[in-house]
Amino acid sequence: MEGESRPSKKRVLVTFDVDGTLIHSSGPASNRLHRRAFSHAFLDVFGIEGTIDAIQHHGQTDPGVIVNTLVHYGIPSEVGSFHTWDVATEKLPVLKSRMIEYVREHAKDVGEGLEVLPGVDFLLQALSSNENVAIGLVTGNLEEIGWLKMEGLGIKKYFTVPNFGGFGSDHIDRGHLVKIAADRAEKLFPGGFDLRVHVGDTPNDIKAAEFGGALAVGVCTGIFSKVELEQASSGGAVVLADLRDGGSFMSLLGI
Repeated sequence: MEGESRPSKKRVLVTFDVDGTLIHSSGPASNRLHRRAFSHAFLDVFGIEGTIDAIQHHGQTDPGVIVNTLVHYGIPSEVGSFHTWDVATEKLPVLKSRMIEYVREHAKDVGEGLEVLPGVDFLLQALSSNENVAIGLVTGNLEEIGWLKMEGLGIKKYFTVPNFGGFGSDHIDRGHLVKIAADRAEKLFPGGFDLRVHVGDTPNDIKAAEFGGALAVGVCTGIFSKVELEQASSGGAVVLADLRDGGSFMSLLGI
């Protein structure tokens, strides 16, 4: 009726994990550039010829992978009076810098051993066409590496500009990254969000979403099962087989 105020459109913040959620590592060259960047940093800084495949690294941040891999290969760790620290952690800034340098030098190879998962292109396109949805990344990747993967695989164009997110560059603990991304989004797009959602393929993604105050949406496109993802939730997580059904995903968001 005339004179009645119309309800404002629902504002939604959606963040996505990268590896195993939006994209998939495949073939003998699986995620080659990223893996080689780690090995390059290990060799350049510590003289260690190593690979991240020496440890279970799924769901960890890049800094966490660096530290745990180097500890595996024999970098000593010590326990101080108040903090647990080790040589690898002390060298994290230079290690991350070496990774970024390597990736920049070989950026043309970023798509080798990677592919966009089914349904992702359609879903991102649908979300990006809604002016009330902000789309960002929350990933353990170092920020430059995460965006380079999105660009190299042709899906960066769907993410909200200016680009934002929470990254392994920001914190070694994935649990903080959902909140970091939300804080950045709030500053970039004032007015708040009616719903915040984080989508990921590992138990750590589920825990990070809930720790950061977002609805956790798990996808079984990585190495973890529906049961494993559900068990990681304190209650309320939604677990999907994949992101092929874009319509159902949009309905889940209420848009």
